[in-house]
Amino acid sequence: MTWTSYPVPMIRGTVRAPGDKSCSHRALIFAALANGPSRISGLLEGEDVLRTADAVRALGANVEHLGPGEWRVTGVGHFLSPNAPLDFGNSGTGSRLMMGAMAGFGLRAELTGDESLQARPMGRILDPLKSMGASAENDEGGRLPLTFVGSDTLQAIDYALPMASAQVKSAILLAGLNANGETIVREPRATRDHTERMLRGFGAEVDVKRTPDGGREIRLRGGQSLTAMDASIPGDPSSAAFLAAAALISPDGEVLIENVMSNDTRDGFFQVLGLGSMGGHVGAEEAGEAAGERIVSMSAASAPLKGVSVPERLVPSMIDEFPILGVVAAFATGETVVSGAEELRVKESDRIGAVVAMLQANGVEAEERPDGFVVQGCGGPPPGGGLVEARHDHRIAMSALVMGTAAEAPIRVDDISMIATSYPGFMDDMRTLGADIRDD
Repeated sequence: MTWTSYPVPMIRGTVRAPGDKSCSHRALIFAALANGPSRISGLLEGEDVLRTADAVRALGANVEHLGPGEWRVTGVGHFLSPNAPLDFGNSGTGSRLMMGAMAGFGLRAELTGDESLQARPMGRILDPLKSMGASAENDEGGRLPLTFVGSDTLQAIDYALPMASAQVKSAILLAGLNANGETIVREPRATRDHTERMLRGFGAEVDVKRTPDGGREIRLRGGQSLTAMDASIPGDPSSAAFLAAAALISPDGEVLIENVMSNDTRDGFFQVLGLGSMGGHVGAEEAGEAAGERIVSMSAASAPLKGVSVPERLVPSMIDEFPILGVVAAFATGETVVSGAEELRVKESDRIGAVVAMLQANGVEAEERPDGFVVQGCGGPPPGGGLVEARHDHRIAMSALVMGTAAEAPIRVDDISMIATSYPGFMDDMRTLGADIRDD
């Protein structure tokens, strides 16, 4: 069913950021691997995270839903072979991290997912796990569906990531928990570090060192047991990005977003917006801590925007925000250039192609490049009036709906059902701020 976002004169108000998706996945997995009961509050109850909850339950953990965002997970320190296939729906994070978590146990598990997930490459995860002693059967070209086979004699590895990927890093570290020896992961550029932070919270020893070339070296000793804990999930900066962007491009925008995680491996989008780059009015006030992460209240307001060349060093810290950056760039004056972001080709969609198609459908001059895209800003509201194909990608759908709030003409999206995978409260929050989004 097509949904339409209509231009509105203002975007104003206060909303609370939903729980961070990356931290929610990890909290469920780590709690399931720990010994004893862990209480999790503020969990994002989107479809992707609920698939991970179902998976750890099927692998032997006791998972209880206590109330909105409140969960108790009782782990027994290991995973068992599930009785039925593990269906991860659209969740690349859940499926990839779970392969790492299962690798150190002598189990067999069938993994599957929806059409979008089955098209996404798993070889980058499977290759290092296979070198540690795990294996996979029936994996056509390193893709789901497949049968994953863990090993209780897993061996540690010293692995240099061929690309900056928090998912690959995290899968290897999770496997390393139950491997013989010390697992070392060397990343060429620093990626989101929620796995390292949360592992420490659950009692593991993780050593992280920065390297002279701007990367990091992470070491984890095998044979460590996790200890149950109470975890509070911080707000998702990737979800907050849509709300902030809506304020920035609005004719009269002023938004306060509460409970946003502030982590230097996730703040590239806000750096590009506000630190003298695009000229956005973005601010933050300290608001405490959750799960070892700094929390801020973030403000965003209307501002004249200018195009920018995104520094490649910031790409890993904003990998999920490039669709909404493309929208902001469409309203800016001048050219915005994204490069070094080839990882976007293997997200829920080919996001480079999807972003460019979204913009072109609404009268914005944009072009694909192998590792990014270029947007010629309209110096104000773009024409709009187009139909955007979401391509099973929640971030494309949300970006298009945000663009419609301030374009010259309404913008339609062919399918928004997948928004529930990461931000089930998106429509309610946008309407709270004044958006006019209707089911046509």
